[in-house]
Amino acid sequence: FFPSNPSGLGFFSPPHPLLKGRGRRKGGRERDRKTENERERERERETRENERTRERTREQERKRERTRRERERKRKNEREKTRERENERERAGERENERENEREREM
Repeated sequence: FFPSNPSGLGFFSPPHPLLKGRGRRKGGRERDRKTENERERERERETRENERTRERTREQERKRERTRRERERKRKNEREKTRERENERERAGERENERENEREREM
């Protein structure tokens, strides 16, 4: 008659860590399934978290882009107004010169 545990340590040797919770005890597979479900829930939670983070990042990027376009538009309008003012000053100067030339011709 050979012992079922051929290591010679007898029946009281602790099971191998990988075999722990399996085998004769009925709850072993159930426990594995539970941890698998927990792992699945954890993965889903991380996925949702990552998606929220990505969405926040995209939203910040859109906001920065909007702000940049707005600033660019204001700068462009300001340049345009400055250009118009300079043109107006130039035209006023030309009109003044024409009047002066007219006066000189009359004399």
